[in-house]
Amino acid sequence: MDAIDEAIIRCVLRNARATYAQIGKAAGLSAPAAKRRLDRLVATGAIRGFTAVVDPQALAWHTEAFLEVYCTGNPTPAELRQALEDIPEVVEAWTVSGAADAVVHMLARDIPHLEQAVQRVRATAPVGRTESVIVLSRLLIRPGM
Repeated sequence: MDAIDEAIIRCVLRNARATYAQIGKAAGLSAPAAKRRLDRLVATGAIRGFTAVVDPQALAWHTEAFLEVYCTGNPTPAELRQALEDIPEVVEAWTVSGAADAVVHMLARDIPHLEQAVQRVRATAPVGRTESVIVLSRLLIRPGM
């Protein structure tokens, strides 16, 4: 990975829909050269995909919770990620040290919606049980961290 690759990654992080011309301009390359470099970054796994970032407020998802996830067996982080990635209410997940195997950050429309999403998490193969904490208010947010 060199400075050009890093410039390409910064560009697509800012805008995953950037054109090859825009990516090339950001990295000092022609559009065809930017495409080749971007394709290589995807092929090597440095870039795993492109996504849309949805504002939860636009969905009117105002109920927020954290789940401690306790797994059965010994699933790998990749297996746990695969189990959680199709649950749209799961916005972030981490493996952690301590008694829990993972912590999951969830957003939902309301408590019934949250309860349904928690049930879907509990129904995944590696999850044995969860413990939930509902967020009452956000006290501090540091964007970009």
